[in-house]
Amino acid sequence: MTLRIERDHSLKALNSFGLEQRARVYAEAHDEADVAAAAAFAVAEGLALMPLGGGSNLLLTRDIDALVLRLANRGRRILRADCGGVIVEAEAGEPWHPFVLWTLDRGLVGLENLSLIPGTVGAAPIQNIGAYGVEIRDVFEGLTAYDLWHRRICEMSLSDCAFDYRDSLFKRQAGRYVILRVRFRLAHDAKLHLDYGPIRQRLAELGVTQPTAVDVSRAVCTIRSEKLPDPKELGNAGSFFKNPVVSTEQLERLRRQFPDVVAYPQGDDRAKLAAGWLIDRAGWKGFREGDAGVHRAQALVLVNYGHATGKEILALAQRIQADVYRRFAVELEIEPNVL
Repeated sequence: MTLRIERDHSLKALNSFGLEQRARVYAEAHDEADVAAAAAFAVAEGLALMPLGGGSNLLLTRDIDALVLRLANRGRRILRADCGGVIVEAEAGEPWHPFVLWTLDRGLVGLENLSLIPGTVGAAPIQNIGAYGVEIRDVFEGLTAYDLWHRRICEMSLSDCAFDYRDSLFKRQAGRYVILRVRFRLAHDAKLHLDYGPIRQRLAELGVTQPTAVDVSRAVCTIRSEKLPDPKELGNAGSFFKNPVVSTEQLERLRRQFPDVVAYPQGDDRAKLAAGWLIDRAGWKGFREGDAGVHRAQALVLVNYGHATGKEILALAQRIQADVYRRFAVELEIEPNVL
């Protein structure tokens, strides 16, 4: 077994909030044999196994009494091209944004709207990450995972993963699967998604009249860089709350009281509200208590100014949830995984 086991391991550098919590046992997996070895070790020790990617969608409120297994396997490749597109595959430990740039360098379209999202390839399906009108499920082809319940490798299709808005089978059956590698169906020539958010406006500001996927990626990167703080400089997990989905009837009630409410029709008698607008309108943008706060430029982002604890950040989030519900009768759901 090549697996190196460490005990009482600090997780501060392995979560984007920079929270000082510790893992009872820690290891890194560089291939599927390491994952199988870690699963066997956890069973022998009577421990749960917790996979860890980039730690960018995680709020730690306590030490982890488990085997924390960081996926460190790397590699990306083009598998095949057919009439439906080009199938590319990446190992779970690949950083997400460099992988997106790798696909763009090969003239492939499909992931450009998901540029500059932190984290790893293996974590992307768990959250069904999405941005600017595109989600993982829109370009998903399949994945390979290790099933901890049955101790075996399995292949999973789009329908197997049961994707939903910022949700998937992997969240509903947390602790069952370790994602090993993910496949995407991209194309050399496909329609660009330009109508969600300020992408068209930013392209115009950049003087781009006939955009390519690379242009869209650059526009998305500039928008995200302006709105979202760099976790290396200010601890955060990106968007902390999901955009709530409400009925069109509830939206109309809100509009009568708040004509400027920001919402996006979903085409099924529902609308998605901008959680950032709700939090901003409630007066929380820029709020700070101790070292836990709400970012001054983006109300959707909670931040750690240096020495906040996970419990303090969670308490702030719960206060925001309660206040938004009191003002708007809308429930905000926390997006990161809270431990």
